[in-house]
Amino acid sequence: MKKIALGVSSSISLYKACDIIRLFQQEGYQVRVIMTRNATRFINPYLFTALTGERTIVELFDEGQRPIEHIALVDEVALYLIAPATANVIGKLAAGIADDFLTTFYLATKSPVLVAPAMNEAMFLHPQTQENIRKLKSLGVEFVEPEAGYLACGKKGPGRLAAPETIVVEGLRLIRSKEIFKNKVVLVTAGPTREFLDPVRFMSNPSSGKMGYELAREAYELGAEVILISGPVNLNPPPGVYCEKVVSAEEMRQALLKHFDRAQVVIMAAAVADFKFKEVFPDKVKKEKIGPTLNLEKTPDILAELGEKKKEQLLVGFAAETSDTLEKAAEKMRKKKVDLMVANNVSEEGVGFAADENEVWLIWPDGRKKLIPRQSKRKISQEIFSEIEVLLEGRKGNT
Repeated sequence: MKKIALGVSSSISLYKACDIIRLFQQEGYQVRVIMTRNATRFINPYLFTALTGERTIVELFDEGQRPIEHIALVDEVALYLIAPATANVIGKLAAGIADDFLTTFYLATKSPVLVAPAMNEAMFLHPQTQENIRKLKSLGVEFVEPEAGYLACGKKGPGRLAAPETIVVEGLRLIRSKEIFKNKVVLVTAGPTREFLDPVRFMSNPSSGKMGYELAREAYELGAEVILISGPVNLNPPPGVYCEKVVSAEEMRQALLKHFDRAQVVIMAAAVADFKFKEVFPDKVKKEKIGPTLNLEKTPDILAELGEKKKEQLLVGFAAETSDTLEKAAEKMRKKKVDLMVANNVSEEGVGFAADENEVWLIWPDGRKKLIPRQSKRKISQEIFSEIEVLLEGRKGNT
């Protein structure tokens, strides 16, 4: 099922529902909007009809609807999301009151239910509201906690609707979560590392971290606990993902070793610097004081170290090459005891470093190879995790 039922109630933040619709559509889902009568005083239902291509539902009984629409729609949706959800709507859900389409559909739906509250700070923190939320959670309803910030009433505190991206990621996690990834820890590295000569000069590479961040997001949506070890990038961590920031190769190594024993899957997508300066200056050094050459030494080979250290972990490596990609990546896989190697030619225009798209080869230790043709890094991450799932299922079958 590729349809989301989106319930919208009368909060000033309901304009964010437009972004929620767009984000679900980008993931390939249709959206059907259900509005309370009071919500229509903020936004005309025709806006959502235009955005979704499906008539917005407001009334429980409407001549334009199928007979018993709330029952007919149940079999079409993968998720019932209520965002924004007012204190009134949350109270009615908790009490089992079904006096409009939005609340009636809650009692009829068989799909997972996700609620994103939005209201004044005092209303959100009121004991009755908190009791209603606790009751719904005990019944299996999931919540996206509201953010703290400036509210429509002019006060600052908890109660602001969560960011649309956060809401959609939690929704996708409920829909897409797979048993094989539940209770598993996935450790992902992303971005470049920097090796400093002095406080203002360093050696690095063009990695943007986009591939690693998409892999972390995908792992979270599939139901895993995700630890992202990130070099310096201009990206926000995916919602729900624990992110630890590092700078140098040694810092990344230490962070990985700290979390490695907990992980079942380790994905080394970072572009770790291979060299560092032998001498590091505490202050900015003048050009005149530096000779014609700079002495370098190798950084730790983290992937090889993890290959030796691993026990039950599934280790996925990345090989960024500019020539003889398959041969070099296969050799790297053998030497470093990697279970799945992802290889790409970063010299090709528009893919790899700093690009939004990628084209990669997957290589297995038994010699199998698979090309994932050029597409978004989001789609590439999904393809990679499809193969990781197969490997995990294979190990499960052998235990």
